[in-house]
Amino acid sequence: MSGAGGHEDDEELLWLDEQEKAAWTGMISLVLLLPGKLESPLRQEHGLTLFEYLVLSHLSEAPQRKLRMGELAFLASGSLSRLSNVIKRCEQRGWVVRTPDPADGRYTLAELTDAGFEIVRQAAPAHLRAVRRIVLDSLNATDQKALARIAQKLRIVPDDFG
Repeated sequence: MSGAGGHEDDEELLWLDEQEKAAWTGMISLVLLLPGKLESPLRQEHGLTLFEYLVLSHLSEAPQRKLRMGELAFLASGSLSRLSNVIKRCEQRGWVVRTPDPADGRYTLAELTDAGFEIVRQAAPAHLRAVRRIVLDSLNATDQKALARIAQKLRIVPDDFG
């Protein structure tokens, strides 16, 4: 049987019904459009990308403001290579330092400096206002619980996390 793209498959292609299409369209819109909406105030007010803010924020909340690079990549939902590039820029700005993990030298720790902590402290209100305005204020408690439950069910762990 030939599908919409002209490809033949061994099994029949199962097209999305209206409910599935609405769910998929809503989810992909969140994935593609929401990050830009959340990033805009961070860029305008603090010159930070959303990913940079997430990296710095996770470090600010970690014990001694230190995390292994692999764990930080997972928490910030990015690859190790993307994280390395961001950490390099943050090091150049004096916000982060990298050191070998004393517990296991095969790993590298990223540590937030006092200057990096200050950037997070300054940028946090802009991020929080955007999160509330764009996401949370439009959702009631039931919606928020449903969103958290769905996010948990769809959790994707990066291949290079370990």
